[in-house]
Amino acid sequence: MKYTQSGAAGPLRTALLVSATLLALLGAGAAQAQSLRDVRSADSLLVLKARGSFYVGGEQVEKTAVELGSLGPDDQITINQMYVEYMVPAGATKVPVVMVHGATLSGKTYDTTPDGRMGWYEYFVRKSHPVYVVDQVGRARSGFDQSAFNNVRAGKMPPDQQPNLLRLADRFGAWTNFRIGPELGKAFPQAQFPVEAAAEMSKQSVPDLLGTSRVPNPTWKALSDLALQLDGAVLLTHSQSGPYPLRSALIDAKGIRGIVMVEPGTCNGKVHTDDEIARLAKTPIFILFGDHLSSPTKLPGPSWQDRFNDCKAFKARVDAAKGDVRLMTTVDAGVRGNSHMMMMDRNNLQIADLILAWIDEKAGR
Repeated sequence: MKYTQSGAAGPLRTALLVSATLLALLGAGAAQAQSLRDVRSADSLLVLKARGSFYVGGEQVEKTAVELGSLGPDDQITINQMYVEYMVPAGATKVPVVMVHGATLSGKTYDTTPDGRMGWYEYFVRKSHPVYVVDQVGRARSGFDQSAFNNVRAGKMPPDQQPNLLRLADRFGAWTNFRIGPELGKAFPQAQFPVEAAAEMSKQSVPDLLGTSRVPNPTWKALSDLALQLDGAVLLTHSQSGPYPLRSALIDAKGIRGIVMVEPGTCNGKVHTDDEIARLAKTPIFILFGDHLSSPTKLPGPSWQDRFNDCKAFKARVDAAKGDVRLMTTVDAGVRGNSHMMMMDRNNLQIADLILAWIDEKAGR
């Protein structure tokens, strides 16, 4: 089957798809399963020099038999490691790109889209960039430290000392918060997200077993270490991980050739000290938001417009320090309807081209 970037569905088809998705999300019917035949292959071969995976960071710690689940005696395990999967294209290559997912998700974010199209992982490789996709520490293939849960189960620790396990859900955590539409089952006009595949996106959600308030987050240093191992890389992050490269650069910026923040949860515009801003001003930064920022998320906390304004304040401070921050929305590029999950939207490759052009201009040297 040939790969094609599908266009927007007609009004009637879109309405039917949204209705079917609404039933699935509400549990009124079984979600239609995706199958291998739904995944569309490209017209041309993907030619690689290498592909593989490895871990960055981690430390070995001693654990009791109870903390290990009581299968055997006291023993040693590794925690705080970060999983990295990569593809390196054949031929001449450009600057490596490290892709980091957002809250309660994994590196799957950047792979094949929920409706079976090419994701940014493969597309960036096809554009000659070695790409390294990570699972944040405490998430998915990076694993987590189970000790607290086993200690609570054994009565050795009070329950309130367990991490708070966050997981974003379908109706509000995704549909309204990710700005697929203003309310469940209703998509925005010109919506770019493939609403018929919303149930497939739900399958990608995983609990954040590190907890929501871990400071410092081991992923910050792991990213700066990875950039050094790659002899220079662009860190591309999304949502919860949006501000991570800023923290990574403050740890060690030598390997970070550029920072791309896709709809960051915060830019910490008023939090960074003047000294930190001066240090961050040495690295080019691109911050990209989608459409309908003022639409209510239906969740507590700041709106996406608030987050955009925070990034405006951050840009103003970095600009004053003679830095280089480009802040824009997809609407500024003449595109309407992009959601928070723009790497999954129907026009995801068009949005990728915006980012790739910035990388070539600012970090491709």
